[in-house]
Amino acid sequence: MSALDEERLDEERLYVQRCVAGLSRMLHDARENVVVGESVAGDRYSAERLGRHLKSLAKELSEEPDGPPFFGRLDFGPGSAEHRGRSYHIGRRHISGERGGPPLVIDWRAPVSRAFYRAGARDPQGVAVRRRFGWSGRTLTSFEDERLEAGEEDRTGRLLAAEIERPRVGPMRDIVATIQPEQDDLVRAALAESICVQGAPGTGKTAVGLHRAAYLLYAHRERLRRGGVLVLGPNQAFLGHISAVLPTLGEVDVEQTTLEQLLATVPVRAEDSPAAAGVKHDPRMAVVLREALYARIRKPAEPVVVADGSARWRVREDELRRLVDDTRRDALPYTTGRERVRARVVELVRRQAEARGRTATAAWTRMAGRAVTPFLDAVWPAVRPEEVLLEVLSGQTPADALTPAEHRAILWSRPPRGHRSARWTAADLVLLDELAGLLERPRGYGHVIVDEAQDLSPMQCRAVARRSEHGSITVLGDLAQGTTPWAARSWPPHLELLGKPGGRLVALTEGFRVPAEVVELAGRLLPALEVDVPVTRAHRAGGRARLIGVSELRHGVVEAARQALEFEGSVGVIAADAQVNTLTAALWDGGLDVAGRLGVLPASLAKGLEYDHVVVCEPAAIVEAEERGLHRLYVVLTRAVSRLDVVHARPLPPQLARRPSR
Repeated sequence: MSALDEERLDEERLYVQRCVAGLSRMLHDARENVVVGESVAGDRYSAERLGRHLKSLAKELSEEPDGPPFFGRLDFGPGSAEHRGRSYHIGRRHISGERGGPPLVIDWRAPVSRAFYRAGARDPQGVAVRRRFGWSGRTLTSFEDERLEAGEEDRTGRLLAAEIERPRVGPMRDIVATIQPEQDDLVRAALAESICVQGAPGTGKTAVGLHRAAYLLYAHRERLRRGGVLVLGPNQAFLGHISAVLPTLGEVDVEQTTLEQLLATVPVRAEDSPAAAGVKHDPRMAVVLREALYARIRKPAEPVVVADGSARWRVREDELRRLVDDTRRDALPYTTGRERVRARVVELVRRQAEARGRTATAAWTRMAGRAVTPFLDAVWPAVRPEEVLLEVLSGQTPADALTPAEHRAILWSRPPRGHRSARWTAADLVLLDELAGLLERPRGYGHVIVDEAQDLSPMQCRAVARRSEHGSITVLGDLAQGTTPWAARSWPPHLELLGKPGGRLVALTEGFRVPAEVVELAGRLLPALEVDVPVTRAHRAGGRARLIGVSELRHGVVEAARQALEFEGSVGVIAADAQVNTLTAALWDGGLDVAGRLGVLPASLAKGLEYDHVVVCEPAAIVEAEERGLHRLYVVLTRAVSRLDVVHARPLPPQLARRPSR
C-alpha cells in the first residue's frame, strides 16, 4: 500500500470513530426522548403511540449488531448534477451527523445509495469513485477504489470476492455489501409489483427476498405497518438460518414463520398416507369443501314471526327465499352472508314496525336480531371449519369432484364422535384454512415473501393467496429443487394458484456462492429432473468436489468429517433421514464433537441451508427414501459453498456417476 493509501486509510479510521460517536449520540437522544415523549404528546393516544415508537427506536439502537458502521463510499464527480463534489458513506443503517450537520452514514436503501449497486464504467451515474472497505470485526483494514468515470470497474475485486466467499459459521448473513445490479433491481422493485425469482443454489434468491422486505419497509413504512410483512419458510431449521438477516438490516417487525405454523389452529396428531395427502393437497378439494359448506343452507320453509309486545311482525316465505337466494349470489364469505340475511330480515321487520308507529331503537334492533336467530339456524346455520371437515372426512357429504378411489383415500376408517376428538393431520390444516377462508376473510398482509415456493401444493398456494389478496408477493424458488409429490414444474401455473397470474418472472443465472466444481457435479442430475431451468454460470472457482468410495460407510464419513474440520468454516454431514442417528453416533465415537462447526442433519431438512464443507452420505439411500429422491439429492449436493465430499459404500446413482458429455 502506498503512502497516499495509508494516509487515506487513516482518514477513514478517524471517520469510523465519528460514526461510533454518532451511534452513541443517537442512542442517548432516543433514550432521552422516551423520557420526555409523553409530555410533548397532545393527547393520551398520541403519547402512547409516540412512546412505543421511541422505545422501539431506543431498543433497536441498543441492540445494534457489532459490525462495521459502513461498507462503502461514493464520491460523485462533475457528471452528477445533484450530488457533484459530495461524498457519502453507505451502511446498513442511517447514522446522524453532529447537530444540524449532514448524516455520517446513508442507509443502503436510500435513493442515493442505489448508485453504489447500479453504477458501472458504462453508466457511472455521476459516480467518480466507488470505494469498498475491508474489515476485521469493527477494525477497518483496507479499501479498494473503482474510478468509474475514468472507465475503471472491477465487479470481482479482492474485497468483494472476500466478502462473498467469507466462511459460513452460524446463521445466514446479509449480502448488503455485495448486492449485484440484477439483484438490486429485484430488491428495489415497486411495492405493487409481484415477482417470482427462479434461482439455482448460490444465486442469492433468499437474500434478495429478505433484502426486498427490508427495502419495502424502509420505502413504504406507514403502509406496511398497517398490513405487515410475512416471510414464509419451508421449515424451522431454515427460519433459524435466516432469522438474523432482517434484524441486522434494522427491521424487526416482520413475521417469519412456516406455513404449517401459520395455519396451526388445531394440533397435528396423525399422519396421512401418501395417497390421502396427495388428494387433500389437490385443488379439487376446494370444490369439495365449498359444496359441503354451502350444502348446509336450506330453503326457508315457513315465515318468520317476530313478537313485539302485543304486535306480531311477519315476513313471508317467498320474501325469505328471494332474500336467501340473492345473498348466495353475492358470493360473500359464509359468515358474512349469514349476517347479511339477518340484517335484511330485521330491515323488513323494521319497515313493518315503523309503518305502525314503532320507533326502531338500538335496543329494538338487537331484540329483532335475536328473534331472527332460530330462523337463521334453520336456513343458514352457524358452523365451525372443524365441523364441516369432519363431515367430509367421515363420508357424510358427497365429493363429486373426486373419483371414488380418491374419496375413499381421504375417509377416516373410524370416524371420531366429534371434531374435538379428531386426530388431524398436517394436510388437514390446509383444508381447515380453506374452510375458514370460506367463512370469513383471513388477515391480509401488505407483502408476503414465500421461499422454496416450488414445493407448495395447490391448496397451500390458495392459503398464501388469501393472505396476499390485496397486497403483493415475492415468490422465491428453484424448480430443480422441488421435492414434494406436488412440486411445481412450471412457474406460470403456480403464480396463478398464488393469486398473481400477472407476476413478473425473473431468473437469476449468476452464481456467486457455490463454486463451479460443485455446480458441475450437481448439474449431472439436472437432465433427469424433468424441469426447464436456465443454466447457471458459477463465478467462483477453486472449490472442491470429490466422489469417495469406501468399504464401510461409517468409517468413511468419520474420516471425511475429520478432514473437513481441518479447514475454516462450517461442516455439514447430510444423510438420508433413516441414517442420521447411526452416523451421529459414529462421529461421536470417532472423537468428533457434533456441535458448533460440525452438524449432522437429515436430507429432508437441508433445503435453504449452507455449509462451507458438506459431506454427503450414501446418495443411493437419499434417492431411495422418497418419490422425488433425485431432486432431494440435488438439493443436498448444492449445500456446499467451498468443498463437497460424497461418501458412498454402495454404487452411486447412475445420473451422478455419469460425467457430462463435452
